[in-house]
Amino acid sequence: LKFSKHANERLANRNINLSAEQMERLENGTTKAREKGIQESLVMVDDLAFILNVKNKTIVTAVNDTSNAVFTNIDGAIIN
Repeated sequence: LKFSKHANERLANRNINLSAEQMERLENGTTKAREKGIQESLVMVDDLAFILNVKNKTIVTAVNDTSNAVFTNIDGAIIN
């Protein structure tokens, strides 16, 4: 699992630090999305939201304030 330049910037700007356990859950979400045939997925880990390009195993962006969030261009969601 890799993070795009944009996702890395979002993590840094929003002071998001993932624990080893959260990274494992994010990777598990990637596996679940691939098994279900999802191409672009929203993966929720605790209060963090990630947009994942499943084919490339790449996190496209990360959000830590989902109170009024709108996610587009996804074809599935994994709550992990």
